[in-house]
Amino acid sequence: MSESILKRIIGLTGGIGTGKTTVSNYFADTYQLPILDADIYAREAVQPGSPILNRIITRYGSDVQLPDGTLNRKRLGEIVFPNPGERQWLEQQIHPYVRDRIKSQLNTSESPTVVLVIPLLFEANMTDLVTEIWVVSCPQEQQIQRIRERDRLSVEQAQSRLDSQLPLAEKVARADVVLDNSYTRDSLLQQVDRALGHYTNTYT
Repeated sequence: MSESILKRIIGLTGGIGTGKTTVSNYFADTYQLPILDADIYAREAVQPGSPILNRIITRYGSDVQLPDGTLNRKRLGEIVFPNPGERQWLEQQIHPYVRDRIKSQLNTSESPTVVLVIPLLFEANMTDLVTEIWVVSCPQEQQIQRIRERDRLSVEQAQSRLDSQLPLAEKVARADVVLDNSYTRDSLLQQVDRALGHYTNTYT
């Protein structure tokens, strides 16, 4: 549990390709809730010239840097996703930065409710930052299809990304709210409405 004075800190997570962005955009657009996105902070962590990016280049070589100085994410993914040891090393570089940025933003926010979008909420041991865990879920076949369409990956590449995360069933088992995204977008968003309505009745 967070020590923040905020009434509600929703930790939004799920597997890759389950629909977290759809839900977070709905939180922001419909309910005007502030969104703290771990992926944004992770990109900040590897900006050109940053110490973390320099360490990555030192470890993996110039292939992981594009001509404009930014990180070659595709090449880095090809290296770390099939290799748990390398993925762990990379996460040890980035996760502390992300955690510090989230805590800093929480400390300065005056909103009574904040949504933290943290894909690796469990894997990065950040559950202590939130007061409630929401997991977006769908069948693995849908995850693979969505990942392939979004990132233009092969089945094998998509599967390796799924395998790099905690099994979705384990995340669902540890969730306070489970959002089933195996049907339509409207169905998913109606579940968000119901869950937030329950929150409003309980916490106001």
